[in-house]
Amino acid sequence: MDLANATISQIMIPVEDFEKGVEFYRDVLGIPLLFTAPPNMAFFQCGTVRLLVGVHGGTGGVSRGSAVYFQVDDIQETFESLERRGVRFKSPPHVIHRSGGMEMLLADFRDPDGNQLALMSQQPFAEATEQS
Repeated sequence: MDLANATISQIMIPVEDFEKGVEFYRDVLGIPLLFTAPPNMAFFQCGTVRLLVGVHGGTGGVSRGSAVYFQVDDIQETFESLERRGVRFKSPPHVIHRSGGMEMLLADFRDPDGNQLALMSQQPFAEATEQS
């Protein structure tokens, strides 16, 4: 048995400052907070995936790992909305791949603890739409 048909149900995002982390994901990104639990864990619902934002109990600094990509319908509108809330993006939404008449757009940013996050969206690209 392998994980080919498994689904991701929860992702842990490590933070150093719990309150600041909760505020960013709840108030800035607008992800619904489900509940908090001791010690320093907050659970958010993002589509079908639960995000656990929390402080590691270890003695070292926060370990950075995988990037989290948020699939959105309108990347430009979401980008502008988050920018107004103070999110600093590395660059505006830009095309990273085109194939089959579709293009994938990406806009990278980081949370206050330096975790890599990104908006991504897939849509028909202009040339394909104009040919239809």
